[in-house]
Amino acid sequence: MEVRVRYAPSPTGLQHIGGIRTALFNYFFAKSHNGKFILRIEDTDRERYTDEALEDLYSTLDWLGLKWDEGPIVGGPYGPYVQSERFDLYKKYAEQLVKEGKAYYCYCTPDRLEKVRQEQIASKSEYQGYDRHCANLTEEERQAYEAQGIKPVIRLRVPTVGKTTFHDVLMGDITRNNKDISPDPILLKSDGFPTYHLANVIDDHLMRITHVMRAQEWIPTGPLHILLYKAFGWEPPIYCHLPMVMGKDGQKLSKRHGSTAVRDFRAQGYLPEAIINYVTLVGWSLDGSTEFFSKEELEKCFTMEGIHKAPGTFDYKKLEWFNGQYIRACDNQRLASLITPYLQKAGYVSTPLSEDDKALILKLLPSVKERMKVLSDVVPLTSFIFKDVPVTDASVYIAKGSDLEKTKDALEKGSEILVNGLKEGKQESLIEEELVNLSKELGIKINGVFQPIRVAITNSTVSLPLFDSIKLLGLDNTISRLERARKILKESN
Repeated sequence: MEVRVRYAPSPTGLQHIGGIRTALFNYFFAKSHNGKFILRIEDTDRERYTDEALEDLYSTLDWLGLKWDEGPIVGGPYGPYVQSERFDLYKKYAEQLVKEGKAYYCYCTPDRLEKVRQEQIASKSEYQGYDRHCANLTEEERQAYEAQGIKPVIRLRVPTVGKTTFHDVLMGDITRNNKDISPDPILLKSDGFPTYHLANVIDDHLMRITHVMRAQEWIPTGPLHILLYKAFGWEPPIYCHLPMVMGKDGQKLSKRHGSTAVRDFRAQGYLPEAIINYVTLVGWSLDGSTEFFSKEELEKCFTMEGIHKAPGTFDYKKLEWFNGQYIRACDNQRLASLITPYLQKAGYVSTPLSEDDKALILKLLPSVKERMKVLSDVVPLTSFIFKDVPVTDASVYIAKGSDLEKTKDALEKGSEILVNGLKEGKQESLIEEELVNLSKELGIKINGVFQPIRVAITNSTVSLPLFDSIKLLGLDNTISRLERARKILKESN
């Protein structure tokens, strides 16, 4: 059996971490079994559909390198792969169920349905939902409704007795009483639009989908889908409902935890390989210990058995750490091309790049590479080179455990040690040793000496390594900024 899986998003919003994890699991499962990864666009929700969401879907999958074997753009033998282009199919199969007595036309108006709903609420009835008013209409009654110009919906005839069971790879057998399944749900709306349930089942069958990996939030619909498969006489696929993606607080990952849109992570400067690696590990593992996987490795080693039953926790700091590791593993030519747009946007280098700017970026790389967690970090880390905005607030120069007078003394004497050492060509380690000794003489921690020097040179408390910063800035500019900072502190009370 050829493994065939699908990623079937609804283009109603940007691609988010939870959705992309579903795509990754499906993609890697297909590749590890030499199967097919199918992209299907479920765009029947026209009220919420946006072109932006569709373009974001294509762009995100392309950025991650997830090439679909069948689907929009690339085509395939079971297309079209966009649901809005398959309405004739849905109508055909829905009407087939009506002919076989497994579904029926319903002419109930929205007003009547609302009245029934309110009556059920008022009476506190155990029975909630459609009352099957049209389930057994005579031909004369049906024609009477037709004569009034009422366009019917098609409803599935759900059994009122018995149970329906389906098997889930992670959760085992899941059983539900038929009387608790949504009573006679709509399959085809009066405007010809299918509901999710009808379109999903028909498409999965006709596209020969063998395994369905989707979020656990779809478990309640499982029995209904099984009933549809039985009504058509089709074999259902193998189901694997994926655990939720949670925030560190144990709640479902959402915007209140931080950004969840992949586009936002991309804009901040996360690498696709870091996203792929970390997100795949949110709810899956190979051996419980291996953390780093290339896309090519995951295409070979991914197994459904490695998917966890428990929800996966998305840790922003962990992703940041992963990204930093991938940045440091990046070759310099590629990294230079990746950080260039951020420097251009900040106005630090020209567009297009001049030869001098190209050389400068390559010069920056050894230092910034070790400090960046995301690509956009290059802007604050290097801003002191491109623009000079001195820190005039004396408190910024003062390290924890120090005070203004000690900071003045540390900057005065520390600057002298630093500049003289650099002019004499001393080794950096020897200059550092002298600065450490100075901190001991002054009775302060080492940061009490280094912080005012760092702020003076880079205009920030967070910067590149001190000697790297000096090399990039140049000795003359370094001396000038140190003198300026000493003056600022002297004038402070």
